[in-house]
Amino acid sequence: MRHFGHIPSATRAGLFHREPAVFTADSPARTLAVALGATLYSPATRPRLAADVRKQAARGVVSMVLCLEDSISDADVEAGEDNLVRQFADLAAGTVTDADPATDPAADLPLLFIRVRDPHQITDLVARLGETVRLLSGFVLPKFTETRGQAFLEALVHAERTSGRRLFAMPVLESPDLLHLETRAETLAGIAAITDKYRDRVLALRLGVTDFCSAYGLRRSPDMTAYDVKIVAHVIADVVNVLGRSDGTGFTVTGPVWEYFRPGERMFKPQLRRSPFLEGSAEDLRTALIEHDLDGLLREIELDRANGLLGKTCIHPTHVVPVHALSVVSHEEWSDAQDILRPEQGGGGVLRSAYTNKMNEVKPHRAWAERTLLRAEVFGVAKEDVGFVDLLTAGLAG
Repeated sequence: MRHFGHIPSATRAGLFHREPAVFTADSPARTLAVALGATLYSPATRPRLAADVRKQAARGVVSMVLCLEDSISDADVEAGEDNLVRQFADLAAGTVTDADPATDPAADLPLLFIRVRDPHQITDLVARLGETVRLLSGFVLPKFTETRGQAFLEALVHAERTSGRRLFAMPVLESPDLLHLETRAETLAGIAAITDKYRDRVLALRLGVTDFCSAYGLRRSPDMTAYDVKIVAHVIADVVNVLGRSDGTGFTVTGPVWEYFRPGERMFKPQLRRSPFLEGSAEDLRTALIEHDLDGLLREIELDRANGLLGKTCIHPTHVVPVHALSVVSHEEWSDAQDILRPEQGGGGVLRSAYTNKMNEVKPHRAWAERTLLRAEVFGVAKEDVGFVDLLTAGLAG
């Protein structure tokens, strides 16, 4: 897998100063946590799920969650489990693709995760998947707290041992105890304790902002980001404060879902048009293939990164390319990060940016530079004259 791997190599070479690196499901956890990018959710009951997975992989999706929880009704859980077992068998056999049978049919699949409801589903599904468990990267754990999380993580460890397959957990932080002010600090401390105990198996933490809003009967409009809903913004800030630190104790925390999309899969107009959000941005992006209702998504992606989040939960394929295009490291960011991390700057000090537009202070900016270079490895570094519109256009055409 590689980000933007679905576009022709010649096009990729014209866009990137340094191209995105290749990674696999067996890459180090630190790499995979960044590489998740736009994680596309799909109900586990879809009858052509295997074909859908292949289709989205061909469009640049590198991580998917197959959901047995809120996206399906209670009455459909058993059917969803049965369907997952069948669809994984189809994926393993390569029966949904015309790929060369001499190649591994799993080689071009995204990182696949199953969102479960109960701990017993983890061990049961792994047993039922049999050898096809090799296609599975882990499980998404809903409404995660210290108390609930213990049973989920114990089940994950057991399933990992019995299957011989490395399996990751992605807890979803969406419990009312985390939202409510009087229980938030205690809940965060408990989550920090249990995730630290199972640190090697926790790939990333996901935010369930829709559940946060639900607790107060709220729903943001397409003109508003999660950060405009103050009660949600405060929770995000506290989660990053406790669980997203760059001192070695933190985890990758992913951005919340964007709920809005147009019917069908076409969100973009065929003609270029000016975007109110992109006007005057750091890269001076002048035009974009977007409609007005996408501006909120773009603004939220930028605010996600500014607030310490990386990647995003997505419920529609049209959201994937914008997330990935805005994840590419600009040449200016890469240049600054390289300067800050030069061995001769180990003692600290202040440097003028090679772009002569900012101060780079070595010690305070070091953690940012390290994070930026890791993102650059996974998403690549754009050429100096390449901006978001170029990446978006190439990603859509790919």
